[in-house]
Amino acid sequence: MSDAIAKLRQALTGISGVPVTPYAADGSVDAGALHALIARLSQAGVHNLMAAGNTGEFFALSLEEIRLVHRVTIEAATTGGSLVSAAVGRSLVEAKALARDAIAAGADAIMGHHPMDPFAAPAAQARYFLELADSSSVPVIAYVRSDALSVDDFRRMAGHANIAGIKYASPNLMQLAEAIRATRDLPAVWVCGLAEGWAPAFYAMGARGFTSGLVNVFPKRSLAIHAALQENDFARARALIDGIAGFEALRTRYANGANVTVVKEALGLIGENVGPVRRPGMEALDENERASLRRIVEAVAAEAV
Repeated sequence: MSDAIAKLRQALTGISGVPVTPYAADGSVDAGALHALIARLSQAGVHNLMAAGNTGEFFALSLEEIRLVHRVTIEAATTGGSLVSAAVGRSLVEAKALARDAIAAGADAIMGHHPMDPFAAPAAQARYFLELADSSSVPVIAYVRSDALSVDDFRRMAGHANIAGIKYASPNLMQLAEAIRATRDLPAVWVCGLAEGWAPAFYAMGARGFTSGLVNVFPKRSLAIHAALQENDFARARALIDGIAGFEALRTRYANGANVTVVKEALGLIGENVGPVRRPGMEALDENERASLRRIVEAVAAEAV
């Protein structure tokens, strides 16, 4: 096993933070604000940064904007110890082109977004990840957002020499348990792709590490949750999650349309203006939602972690 894939697998057992994409007043990507955000997260000790992930509004960015986000994240992460996984996707042709440019810019890994084509076949979705891994000169993370793939599909993906891990973002825990049982002889890491609130259940099934949007706002809380889970202190992890449960619940509103909105508005509440969310995401919270978010942010900020 190469040093690069071993290093990535280790990072995947930690926190894979998904940074937001800040926008300037004219609506363009604010590279300076992004650089500052990435530097802060890297210096805080976030293990892996997924540049242009879903919390980064991947599908609302142009291809050139995605490339810009990759470049800025790679440059800014050098201020700390985070790995950078550049998120790619859309058509396989576009995903490969984005991956080539991100690798040339210095990305440690590639994260393949789940294929969102409305006519995608489950087995062909698996082949999408496999072909992306075949073409990449750095390790690949497969971001799976569906339980339609078969256990055999998961076994093929987990057995690929260049797929470091599977970011599983379906609440189908029975399928997750079956897939992990079927791939125990393979080295790929199974990562909780549904953030802190789901992480204890995923850990119980055998996954390690989790993705986080909360980390943009409260990296210490995310790191404390991770530390508790690594020590099998589920009571401590649950107590820490209780304090941010309302934050995560707000993100699920409007069929998850407020997911990024809540993170961006929370950043504004702690003094980091990163601009609104682009359509088709919910541009802004209403007055009552914002008041609820303010209470949560103030409560978490008042705690030690």
